[in-house]
Amino acid sequence: MENQIRIALVDDHLLVRNGIKSLLEEEQDIQVIAEGSNGYEAIDIVNNLHPDLLIIDVRMPEMSGIEAVGKLQGLSSNTKAIVLSMHDSEEYILKSIKAGASGYLLKDTDKKEFIKAIRTVNDGGKYFSGDISNVIVDNYLQKTTSTKKSESLIYETDPFGLTKKEKQILSLILSGKTNSEISEILSNSKRTIETHRFNMMKKMNVKNLMELSSKAVEYGLN
Repeated sequence: MENQIRIALVDDHLLVRNGIKSLLEEEQDIQVIAEGSNGYEAIDIVNNLHPDLLIIDVRMPEMSGIEAVGKLQGLSSNTKAIVLSMHDSEEYILKSIKAGASGYLLKDTDKKEFIKAIRTVNDGGKYFSGDISNVIVDNYLQKTTSTKKSESLIYETDPFGLTKKEKQILSLILSGKTNSEISEILSNSKRTIETHRFNMMKKMNVKNLMELSSKAVEYGLN
């Protein structure tokens, strides 16, 4: 049949391979053309037969599925890869994506989703089962939340929105430097330093050096 999706199955468990073949045998547009039991065999199959899709177990002896997928990048083949696993481990998922996998499915995925994943990846898309997508989204949200917390801490430390120059001047003021001395250190005119100092004190809502020092200590700007 023309336009069949030619698949290579690589898993170190024969029962798993037989189960997948049984799952796919009724699909007229899908054909399993080769089988293997480790990453080295997967590479040989891709080199020799150039299947459209490699469905490969994440953990196998000799060479893991993730390692094999990573090596596909260096082969003169357009074979795409779907990694199969018993685990929805964030580590495995992200390593698989980094290696170049176009999909990641759990071994308890039902037939409908399995077929959908194969066709999606074969058409150039990406496919991660619902559970896997949730792990990826959670990982992204955790990183985003962490970044926001870091930004929040920075803001809490400096709620006045001081510029880099103003912070430099503040540090020098707190070390006892006069406007003239600061002018020489920063290679700016005394008038420029006075202007920055005025703007900084206005932002911090202070009227004199004592209030400035006190507020700088309070907000950890000293």
